[in-house]
Amino acid sequence: MTQHEYIFIAVSIILGLAITRLLHTIAMQIRAYSRVLFHWSSAIWAFSIMLYILQLWWVGWGLRVIEQWTFLDFIVLVFGSSCIYGAAEMALSIPEDGTLNMLEESQHLGRLSALSMLLYFLVGPYVNIFMYKNAVIPSIAVPSLGILLMVSVIFFPGRFKLWSVLFAIYSLFVITLTV
Repeated sequence: MTQHEYIFIAVSIILGLAITRLLHTIAMQIRAYSRVLFHWSSAIWAFSIMLYILQLWWVGWGLRVIEQWTFLDFIVLVFGSSCIYGAAEMALSIPEDGTLNMLEESQHLGRLSALSMLLYFLVGPYVNIFMYKNAVIPSIAVPSLGILLMVSVIFFPGRFKLWSVLFAIYSLFVITLTV
């Protein structure tokens, strides 16, 4: 077993839990459909989080060429995947007693999801610069856009509908860069 395979077992477990959590919450909302006020922006947000889960899993395969891993590399990847898990956990709410207004919940818990994504975007430059040996400027510029967007979600949650659309566009842009 290579170091990459060994390290990515931990990352894969966390990412698998993130997918499970997101899909479980969607299933719970479907089961309680009569008490859920659906909103498209929350669905777009959750879809974007799912894209990042899959993107990290995909990009991780490219790291197999690294022959010598450091403990810091491992910690950064586990931290990044944990941040994505946090974003998935807070992306959607489970309906409890009463009615669940998805937009209202996204404007509150969506801020925590955005904070988790903000922390994840801080991991990107490390992976791109130190592990992939990519150029510094693009490795900082692209995540900076994501960080700016997440800061907007955190401080201006009333515009969540706009932020979710921009997040989806940004997510698709990142996917095209990394696949």
